[in-house]
Amino acid sequence: MTMRRFAYACFVFAIALATIGATRTSSLPRAAQPAAAEAAFDPTNATTTPGYFSVVRVVDGDTIIVWKDGEDITVRLIGMDTPEVVDPRKPVECWGPEASAEGKKLMTHQDVRLVPDPSQDEYDKYGRLLAYVYLPNGLFYNEFMIAQGFAHEYTYKKAYEFQKEFKTAQAGARTAGRGFWSPATCNGDTGINSGTTTLAH
Repeated sequence: MTMRRFAYACFVFAIALATIGATRTSSLPRAAQPAAAEAAFDPTNATTTPGYFSVVRVVDGDTIIVWKDGEDITVRLIGMDTPEVVDPRKPVECWGPEASAEGKKLMTHQDVRLVPDPSQDEYDKYGRLLAYVYLPNGLFYNEFMIAQGFAHEYTYKKAYEFQKEFKTAQAGARTAGRGFWSPATCNGDTGINSGTTTLAH
């Protein structure tokens, strides 16, 4: 083989190797991009509208933190109970992540209206403010979450103002098989506290 032919064969071989390497590289999956971090709450942007409070963080489907009187205040929503996701003493319950995600979708960075219930204590035994929550568009969050199968109706010791409405919403969700009432999800059994209506949470 002449030197010219040898050089040409090496050139062809090098191109073939480069082509194979490029093909293999392009077939590899791209690295997943990290999810964007949720923007931190800035108190300077907090609402000043009377009766409304800026949501600092959505803890889960039935608990939020709002900016009130210059500090973070934890709010436990009256008359509803979503499956557990954050209690370190308990396993994550069926449909808990979905309920939490729905709460975050609806309330993150929103200014919500908090309405107390005169029939209930102002705070629960854990020091959380008790309230109903209305979104800026007027949606009654507590009732919506029950009606869509993200939350159980929940009565603690004594009846509350919207108990009848919430029980009706729950019956409708169960009949329609919405959310955790669907046989394809939890069939109404979200965990050890499912259906509890008298114990503290």
